[in-house]
Amino acid sequence: MTETDLARDGEKPANDLRAKVRAVLQRRKLTDTVSAEQAAASWEQDRFVARARALFYARMMFLTLGLLILAVPTWSGYFGVNGPVAFAGYFTMLLYSVANFLVIDHPKAGRWVTYLTLCLDLVTAVVLIVKPQVGGGLQSPLLATQLLFTTLFAILYPKPLAILPPLLALPVTTRLDLLLNRSVTAIELLTLLWYSALNFIIVYVLVYLNEREAAAHREVVELQGDLKELAIVEERNRMAREIHDGLGASLSSMIIQAEYILGLAKDGALRDEIGELKATAEESIDELRRNLRMMREDFELTQGLEDYVKTFRDRTQLDIRFERSGMPRKLSPDAQLALFRILQEGLSNAAKHAQARVVTVKLDFSDSRVHLIVRDDGKGFDPRKTPRGHYGLLNMRERALKLGGEIIVDSTPGAGALVSFSLPCNPS
Repeated sequence: MTETDLARDGEKPANDLRAKVRAVLQRRKLTDTVSAEQAAASWEQDRFVARARALFYARMMFLTLGLLILAVPTWSGYFGVNGPVAFAGYFTMLLYSVANFLVIDHPKAGRWVTYLTLCLDLVTAVVLIVKPQVGGGLQSPLLATQLLFTTLFAILYPKPLAILPPLLALPVTTRLDLLLNRSVTAIELLTLLWYSALNFIIVYVLVYLNEREAAAHREVVELQGDLKELAIVEERNRMAREIHDGLGASLSSMIIQAEYILGLAKDGALRDEIGELKATAEESIDELRRNLRMMREDFELTQGLEDYVKTFRDRTQLDIRFERSGMPRKLSPDAQLALFRILQEGLSNAAKHAQARVVTVKLDFSDSRVHLIVRDDGKGFDPRKTPRGHYGLLNMRERALKLGGEIIVDSTPGAGALVSFSLPCNPS
């Protein structure tokens, strides 16, 4: 088996895991950079959709019973639902139930339409409870349906105001009894109190359990985020140790060997080559240490940029002036790295291509953003005509896009160049 085959075998589990994660994110309509709040909102939406679908199937069962009531003359006569008006009402319920099912997945319309149709179901149930002349109202065998509506409202909309409609069904039924000249007996009063107590218990238990479930889910999501961050930090520290002990030691040995050979060499051209090799190794180890500090989040941006400007000035003998203003703000490691890389690219272009005499670097912290400006007085160029194989400008734009920043490259032939990069930052 070749090294390519081994690499492919090693990548396969990772690719399978990525595909699985992307499938879940796509199903929940989330991005790769989902936050804990977005994950919790997606979970709540999925939970609502599942419960709303269960409501639809329950409606279909009740509509089947309703069709049976309409088909049996004795039952339809008891509830007073004879004739074409009753059938029109039945098919209206069927139509809005199907319409509700079609919009359940919509984040906003699904909730509002489900709530409205559930209220219409409740009104229909109250009519069926009150309408019979004998055995209606608080004596109706359908009065227990009110408890079912309280349960459904509490499951789908566990908020006090949202559960108000089914709770009002009992006093509305009592009031309609009085308007229909039905006397409220002691037994019926006991029934009213009993159902009121059951409603209170249902609402309390379901709302309490819902809040506990939501709080537990939010806690799990937050803990998963913390564990992810902790794993990233631990992996960064592990890689930092390995790089320091491996590559760092090799570069240090190279510098020592270059110094030793430089002392032995007599030829001027050879000494220049060895000196250049030693300088490159020293620059590499400086870059390595800087990256290790970033990985361990022990990198101070302002001082790091100023130190790099000084080192670059000493190495190239280019007149580079560094200015900073504002109160330093808190930046993520990725943001600090982007600022540093764009400074490197700007200074490298000024030294290699622009033939500049003076370069000005400005670092400014405002209340909500950090700005980095690199300006030179070199020969300039046309930003629209980037030479083939040169990806510096493209890399800068990609870094800015990834972090939600803005980058401006302003240059014309013979008029120098300006690179302006800004990105949002957290308050310190």
